[in-house]
Amino acid sequence: MSRLGERTLPIGLFRYSAYRLAEMKESFVKIAMWSGPRNLSTALMYSFASRVDMRVVDEPFYATYLAQTGLPHPMRDEVIASQSVDPKTVIKTLLEDDPSVHYYQKHMTQHMVPTIERDWLTKVNNVFLIRHPARVLASWANKHDTPSLADIGFEQQLEIFEQVVALGKSVTVIDASDIRAHPEPSLRALCAALELEWDAAMLGWDVGPKPFDGVWAKHWYDAVHRSSGFASAEGDLPELRGELALINEKALPLYERLAAHKISI
Repeated sequence: MSRLGERTLPIGLFRYSAYRLAEMKESFVKIAMWSGPRNLSTALMYSFASRVDMRVVDEPFYATYLAQTGLPHPMRDEVIASQSVDPKTVIKTLLEDDPSVHYYQKHMTQHMVPTIERDWLTKVNNVFLIRHPARVLASWANKHDTPSLADIGFEQQLEIFEQVVALGKSVTVIDASDIRAHPEPSLRALCAALELEWDAAMLGWDVGPKPFDGVWAKHWYDAVHRSSGFASAEGDLPELRGELALINEKALPLYERLAAHKISI
């Protein structure tokens, strides 16, 4: 595995000649995909990684987040050992140029602790992957204790969105439920927003772990490792009770503010 969990592409995979790649250098983009947990983020990373013109990195600020918060996450020591805990080093790596491939960066919004500078966001294409908080909370509750609002990343996601807008950079918002209900139209619309040529390879991936997975994948990615494409459309919103319902009430206005800007499918 290469630095920060980046995908290493075998020689011969590229569909373009060296001449064509050099010609297209200015069109290659860096994509920062901002998501909270339980939100299709790993599946979408696998979708983009299926393109032969794309390298990916999995949650590059995770070690920084754990080191600065002291949170006792599963595999904490392994995560910290696998990545730099210096945010400046991480940012430098995220902004490195590679004239041969686009660069997809899977980010968790809750990892962006206040000490991490934000000016670098003007140098990437920021996309916000949203999901209704009732679905996020119901999914979380299936495997974990009741989260806090901070755990599910809605406040941080809106904060990053507003910071990017304030910096004068355009933003893109896409809803996970739209991707599951209409994978190809949703992904086509997302590619168009990013000025990427559509690639049907994005509709599927191989079953099993990936070489660019973070070291934490064996704990968190069991379901997506059994998949080879996006799950089917989601049903009715789940009914929440007690503390989960209260957290949903706080998160819903944050989700709705972002949903007002989402891509139309």
